[in-house]
Amino acid sequence: MSQDTSQLQRTLTPTLLWGLGVGYVISGMYFGWNLGLEKGGTGGMAVATGVVVVMYVCFTLSYAELACAIPKAGGAFDYAGRAMGARGGFMAGMAQNIEFLFAPPAIAAGIGAYLNLFLPQLSPTAIAIGVYLLFTLLNVWGTHIAATFELVVTVVAVAGLLLFAGIALPEMSTTTLTENSLPNGWTGVLAAIPFAIWFFLGIEGLANVAEESINPQRDLTSGFGSAMATLVALCALTFVASVGVAGWDGVVYDASGQPSDSPLPLALQQLVGEGHILYTLVVVFGLFGLVASFHGLLLAAGRSTYEFCRMGNGPAWLGRVHPRFRTPAPALLVNMLIGIAALATRTTADIIVLSAFGALLMYSLSVISFLILRRTEPGLPRPFRTPGYPLVPYLALLISVSSLVALSLFNPQSALIFALIMVGSFVMHRLLPGRRLNTDAV
Repeated sequence: MSQDTSQLQRTLTPTLLWGLGVGYVISGMYFGWNLGLEKGGTGGMAVATGVVVVMYVCFTLSYAELACAIPKAGGAFDYAGRAMGARGGFMAGMAQNIEFLFAPPAIAAGIGAYLNLFLPQLSPTAIAIGVYLLFTLLNVWGTHIAATFELVVTVVAVAGLLLFAGIALPEMSTTTLTENSLPNGWTGVLAAIPFAIWFFLGIEGLANVAEESINPQRDLTSGFGSAMATLVALCALTFVASVGVAGWDGVVYDASGQPSDSPLPLALQQLVGEGHILYTLVVVFGLFGLVASFHGLLLAAGRSTYEFCRMGNGPAWLGRVHPRFRTPAPALLVNMLIGIAALATRTTADIIVLSAFGALLMYSLSVISFLILRRTEPGLPRPFRTPGYPLVPYLALLISVSSLVALSLFNPQSALIFALIMVGSFVMHRLLPGRRLNTDAV
């Protein structure tokens, strides 16, 4: 394939990478996590979140080493392909594709729910489809433009969370925070895991823009570290402030008794009311947060699909870039169609769980690849080396595999769908004439 149709442009600075890393994830602070309270209550969700934080810190330290040593747009696909061969690369690449394909439609549903507060005449689904079209076109237009936009909306979204915490924390009550904290017992911790993961899901997308970073070996380390530190702090503030003023059920159920995709507005209703200027500001800032993650994950998903297919594991035309904009336009457009289909057929909780399945399998295979490459390629240049080796990667692997098992036990239908997608894609690839599992260029 010619350089004109397969090479991405290097335009991303350390500041833009921080914006992408936080932006990929920040919607998880504004919605989605609250659905875990329905499963585990405050105590169950808090324990699940603590375990997930440990997993993500250990995982990102390990993943940053891989990203700096092998700065390729395929991320986990490239790492697993190099460590475990073509079939391992295929499985990691498909798991990554599933994570990034199903996260955006869940976020789009959140955008629809927030905008519906201002535009009740429009259905949340119609709004979600509209934003899918708009932001896919923005990503097609150009990476630097898309990343700069991401930085701006991310900064606004962070400001919104700080504003919310400033309003809610002085009014929080320890009694409210701890009331009925384990409604489903300790099993609720396991059921809450996918929603705790939603707090941080997507940060690994930084690895997928490695080929577009000006100095990936230096800048990716800074991007992963600064983004993860920011997100852990925001997670703690948002969780305590929300539940502390409204109780866990107050940020799960709306006035009709249905699970809500807008927990922060639910908490603020009890403090200032819907007509207050602070309520309106937090809702508006919440939209910035949702847009930041939606837009950023569209970018990461496009790169994941692009690299996966560029290396011969899918239709070749999905592995090309636009001749003028130098972006993976075909992959972005196909991902949009798949996301809209998911949005129209699954609930937000269902989509989050499917995305979590892909993430946890990808995390597990990535850490296994990390351990294999440490043994088989000790001379591989590693500008960043994971501290605490081997404890850190083994802890990440233990938690991710355990979480995957727990997720399967509590979501058997989604586990079956995920397994069918993984196995079906592998079988279809093997049956297609002229296709091959390929990681030769990794």
